[in-house]
Amino acid sequence: MARASDHFAAYSFVDRIVEFEHGKRARGTFAIPPGIDAFPAAFVAEAVGQLAAWVAMDSIDFRGRPVAALATETRFRRAVEPGQTLALDVDILECDDDAVAYNGRASVDRDDVIELADCLGPMLPVADFDAPEALRERLQLLRGDGASPGRFRGVVPMRVDVTHHDPGVSIRGTLDVPRDAPFFADHFPRKPVFPATLLLDAQMSLATTLAREAPAMRDFAPQPIRATHVKMRSFIAPSQRLELNAELAPMHDGVVKAMLTAKTDDRLVASARLELAAGPHRENSR
Repeated sequence: MARASDHFAAYSFVDRIVEFEHGKRARGTFAIPPGIDAFPAAFVAEAVGQLAAWVAMDSIDFRGRPVAALATETRFRRAVEPGQTLALDVDILECDDDAVAYNGRASVDRDDVIELADCLGPMLPVADFDAPEALRERLQLLRGDGASPGRFRGVVPMRVDVTHHDPGVSIRGTLDVPRDAPFFADHFPRKPVFPATLLLDAQMSLATTLAREAPAMRDFAPQPIRATHVKMRSFIAPSQRLELNAELAPMHDGVVKAMLTAKTDDRLVASARLELAAGPHRENSR
């Protein structure tokens, strides 16, 4: 259940902003709490996007806030673990009352974790989603002493009920968006919206399941290495039922590609392409 105390805690991934150039760029940090189970790659992308959102909102004096729409390319360098600290960087390419375009990256101990290229977020009236004065105060805190780390308690993985499974080829299932959940207090207090990055995480899990079943991957741990054409076509509201689909193409040059889609009431709401490569060798079970 979303509570007032979950605001800036349940789905907020910037603890402190250490450099800030108005309307142009920023650097920040987020300490992944050591007590959570995992911090998926999609959450790292969310952290980068949130830092870009702070720069964008400040740039137009909090008249609007960006919402996820399009990420042309996301490169996954390596996984992160609870207890590590993300260093976040964003460069704003363009920003006005209509949209923000940006590039971003995250690293741990100077090793790249993720890179986002040519992301675009339409600007919508900020007051529809959150209290502008609360956002102003939060940015001031982040640019000052920073927020207390460790408030994020993790997110319960989204359950996908598989309805069709052709091993190594395609998989389809349904995901019921919760009616209420702590992350809605952050996403967003005045207009709950299912986070695009939670959807992407569920889709990537389906694609990874398929990749494990591909004959060339059965002795390896497939790892996502690149996502392209990630596109959100509409908001996803609480209690909506989504039909997720992942289809795998044959391996080529050591990489398998998956086409990911999400529909509700036969209407396409999200799509992406994901590439996976063979990770460390797995011992065959006997």
